[in-house]
Amino acid sequence: MLAELLAPSGVLLLTGELAAGKTVLTRGLAGALGIPAHDVQSPSYTLIHQHQGAQGALIHIDLYRLSPEEALGLGLEELLEQPAVKVVEWPDRLPFDLPDAYRAEISILPSGERQIVWWPPIDAADPAE
Repeated sequence: MLAELLAPSGVLLLTGELAAGKTVLTRGLAGALGIPAHDVQSPSYTLIHQHQGAQGALIHIDLYRLSPEEALGLGLEELLEQPAVKVVEWPDRLPFDLPDAYRAEISILPSGERQIVWWPPIDAADPAE
């Protein structure tokens, strides 16, 4: 269902503490796009990974190690316009807003279980209207 919401060119902004499961969620999304889950690794050191699957492309961005100023030089605006599903981990480091992006926050509960809270794009029309 998430892949259907995001395909073919949506953006998902993922927040959560270290090891909360952001990359695990991205692997699940990749699987829905026909990308082998084992191909999706945390891009903390390389910052950006691009994958092509049978049902679409995925661009996985991890900004953990950057400040917004450092992220300016990555060409993120152009990258986020590519015809692919984009997942951005640590989006608070983006040097600009993405009001048309879906948002998810992953929390680790005291029990060790994960909780995911979702938000639709800020500029999405209210379905009740």
